[in-house]
Amino acid sequence: YGMKNQTAINDFILLGFSYGLQVQTLLHLVFLITYMVTVTENAIIIFVVTKSQHLHKPMYYFLGNLSFLEIWYVSVTLPKLLLGFWSQTMTISFSSCMTQLYFFISLMCTECVLLAAMAYDRYLAVCQPLRYSAIMTHKLCFQLSILSWTGGFSISLVKVSFISRLTFCGPQVINHFFCDISPVLNLSCSDMSLAETVDFVLALVILLVPLVIIIFSYCSILSTILSMPSVQGRRKAFSTCTSHFTVVVIFFSATLFMYARPRRIHPFNLNKIVSVFYAVFTPALNPLIYCLRNKEVKEVLKNII
Repeated sequence: YGMKNQTAINDFILLGFSYGLQVQTLLHLVFLITYMVTVTENAIIIFVVTKSQHLHKPMYYFLGNLSFLEIWYVSVTLPKLLLGFWSQTMTISFSSCMTQLYFFISLMCTECVLLAAMAYDRYLAVCQPLRYSAIMTHKLCFQLSILSWTGGFSISLVKVSFISRLTFCGPQVINHFFCDISPVLNLSCSDMSLAETVDFVLALVILLVPLVIIIFSYCSILSTILSMPSVQGRRKAFSTCTSHFTVVVIFFSATLFMYARPRRIHPFNLNKIVSVFYAVFTPALNPLIYCLRNKEVKEVLKNII
């Protein structure tokens, strides 16, 4: 107990990207542009979806939710990182670190459920077209989005409450550019088997349940499309699903790699690279994937411009 008392720490130092000044300047520029582009793109999607009567459909309602989520998702990690490039040191207090961790995990869990809701919507549109508007009502859309947000934020609350009870000792350096689960857990000097187990089980639940729904939806969609007689019909059905499917593949491959495996066995520099991919670049790619692959959104954008 005496040792814990002496070495328990109240703030962490985030290593970020400790390269030479030129590389740091380049990275600062890249991340700043990416951040601005991500916020702008997603804000445009929200604006287009809310303004255009033509896009008041379930698919775009969920897309608006996703864009809103992506803006917050990049805002949890990137502004702090950009400030760190300027000040050269990135100190973060214990409570700020836990807050950042909580919001980052919440938004990621919410996105898992939201992508499953979007897959269910595509499944109904392709496989149950006659019953689609009767099932996918405004009310159900609203309920599914509320389920996504409350589910994501409550699962994260459980995870982070277990992690925040641990004792953290020196060294206080986190080899990452934000407070993520495994770099933080690695600094704990108390028994963390319970926190790790809770985290791992909940990560599997929040990743695998939506993933099963998505896989089931897409298997049904694929078999329905393949049994369509006309090539035109098949092409149209495929085009409504490709953008969502692309986003799902990118998102789940990165998150399964990061979160659905034992904590301590991976090199952190690899983690950092994968984290940059899903925490920085994916939110910038998603709106492009959705808009470039989507005729309706492109038409509405043209009309607005």
